[in-house]
Amino acid sequence: MPSRLGRWWARADVRLTSLVLVLVALCVVGHLTRPDAFLTEGNISTVLRLAAAIGVVSVGMTFVITAGGIDLSVGSIVALSSVWMTTWATQSYGVGVMVLCALLVGAGCGLVNGLLVAYGSVVPFIATLAMMASARGLAERISGRQTQVVTDPAFGAVFRGDLLGVPVLIWIFAVVFAAGWVLLNRTTFGRRTLAVGGNPEAARLAGINVRRHTALVYALAGLCCAIAAIMVVARTTSGASTNGLFYELDAIAAVVIGGTLLSGGRGSMTGTLLGVLIFTTLSNVFTLNNFETDIQNIAKGAIIVLAVLVQARFRRRARAV
Repeated sequence: MPSRLGRWWARADVRLTSLVLVLVALCVVGHLTRPDAFLTEGNISTVLRLAAAIGVVSVGMTFVITAGGIDLSVGSIVALSSVWMTTWATQSYGVGVMVLCALLVGAGCGLVNGLLVAYGSVVPFIATLAMMASARGLAERISGRQTQVVTDPAFGAVFRGDLLGVPVLIWIFAVVFAAGWVLLNRTTFGRRTLAVGGNPEAARLAGINVRRHTALVYALAGLCCAIAAIMVVARTTSGASTNGLFYELDAIAAVVIGGTLLSGGRGSMTGTLLGVLIFTTLSNVFTLNNFETDIQNIAKGAIIVLAVLVQARFRRRARAV
């Protein structure tokens, strides 16, 4: 019986169906508690816009965790990228340079993480914890802890508008998610990510350059953070050292509850998408019902622990075959 239960839970369709049911249940709760606000067009748009930025970060986090790592610096990289792209000097060169600066900063920070982990043999937790502190501190230094407002109207025209009636930010998330899904499930890069996370030594013996691939995975996560920073700046029309706070918590929670193993070797981009929608909807329901943010964070932390315990329990049962 235990082995059957483990095999049943290991099926991807069962996990994804369970996540869909949880999302539907949250929507029902939201509608029952706030029928006047939850299903309005404005609130749905707000939920999707909020999900877009954290969703892009979660795509990168999916690759990192699937490869057997962890990245605690994603929120700080978002902050640093948003600050760097909104300095007066950067804005004076136009939208293209603003976007390019954000992408370079994000990818660069991610690459530093990857080099420390892969070639410096630094534990991912320590390497990314150091980057979390350093990037946030640098963002505060550059901005003087002041909000930097975007003054170029062209930036708003590009990123704050709609395309075919759908906000551009949601389109960006859709493109990044689709690219992430294809990269993980249909390319050599994705297969190597799964192999490195499942058994690094076996991957090395199979001819995979584990160190280089690990560095690239972290660089990819940093690039996703940069894209998210652009989206945050578009939504708030400003860059600030406080941007991206708790993004690491939200991203890890979404990825883990989506079915990606914290130990690596298995990842689900579709599960990550559902995890992002679940946590964004949960936060929205809490906000509409006037729950404090500390209650929201406690709930998210509890869900992460529960998801990890469920993963561990069913993995043990699956191995009992």
